[in-house]
Amino acid sequence: MMRRVLYGIAILAVLFGLWGIYDRVAFGHRNAAYGSYVVWGLWVALYLFFTGIAAGTFVFATLEYLFRVPIFARTGRLSLFLALITLGAGLLHIWLDLGRPERVWKAYLQPNFNSVMDQIVWGYTIFGLIVLAMLAMSFQPQRYAGWLRILSAIGLFLALFLSGGVGALLGVQAARPFWHVGLFPVQFPFFSLASGAALLLLVYGLFDRAANEHRAQLLRTLAILTLVLQLIKLYFLWADYSQSLYGGMPQNVAAVQEVLFGRYWWAFWILQLFLGSLVPIVILLWPGLSTKPAWAALTGFLVLLGFAAARANIVFPALAVPELKQLIGAFHSARLQFHYFPSLMEWAVSIGISGLAGLAFLIAYDRLPMTPEHVPEAPAR
Repeated sequence: MMRRVLYGIAILAVLFGLWGIYDRVAFGHRNAAYGSYVVWGLWVALYLFFTGIAAGTFVFATLEYLFRVPIFARTGRLSLFLALITLGAGLLHIWLDLGRPERVWKAYLQPNFNSVMDQIVWGYTIFGLIVLAMLAMSFQPQRYAGWLRILSAIGLFLALFLSGGVGALLGVQAARPFWHVGLFPVQFPFFSLASGAALLLLVYGLFDRAANEHRAQLLRTLAILTLVLQLIKLYFLWADYSQSLYGGMPQNVAAVQEVLFGRYWWAFWILQLFLGSLVPIVILLWPGLSTKPAWAALTGFLVLLGFAAARANIVFPALAVPELKQLIGAFHSARLQFHYFPSLMEWAVSIGISGLAGLAFLIAYDRLPMTPEHVPEAPAR
């Protein structure tokens, strides 16, 4: 019954998304809520969110193919598939955000490797090809064990590089003090690992058909990792915001205050901190709950919800603070505002892409051997 409901939700999301994509293709950025001041919106935030999950789930795949961690035996194939569909969702978001998406070929044929953005484009392309190749090889692990190990090592480096590179893409912008801090790129690999662990908690809690001891141990391991990474995330949050407030730089202080007490306060206090951090920590610390599939799935969902809000709280508030105060009243236009909330078209596109990723997962999960009881263990070499 639950599977049918999920299929229905995913199909409805895709249908809604088709309207949004039509609007984006037919009318360009006309019906988007961002403009000349707030140039990045929902799609950039979800690009950070989905690509972070892709990097994190790939790291968990290497725990089988590269590091041979026993508890993660036979979990690599599912982790690779999750990495592939979340990577696709993230890149589709940022592709549609481009002003001229058909010119993406220029990044390949006319590259500028001094540009962090060009480095990331090439990095994600290579990373995606590695994930796809490893996923194909995972169906014959005995034959390709050596290649799986080599590609895991290369992909692990790329996953960490791309996670930090996304932070660097924002952090190199000196005009935005909220991003331009040394700790900023360092946080993103931890965020990727935490979101990857949360997605695996959600998937193994909801979909793994094997009610056995291995599943309970796997859920417990993922729960411990998620708990530790949640505490690290809160430490980074405290360090970032406290330094910004104590430092007293006006633009930085204004951005933090916008997150804490401004128009986005509910996304921080309710979604990111309470539902996305504190409630999962309580569940994970409660004896025995983390090994119960329903509670594990709920925890994974809440952590992912918190990280989605956190990505928005990284992007929106920094752009809501003008570089010059005089800009607020100097010009008057619908495209020259510092207030941003996603339009219906933006929501439709994101819901559609998320629904497409979910539908791809459901179809593959039902038709391919993905869970540990259906996957042979890769031989050691």
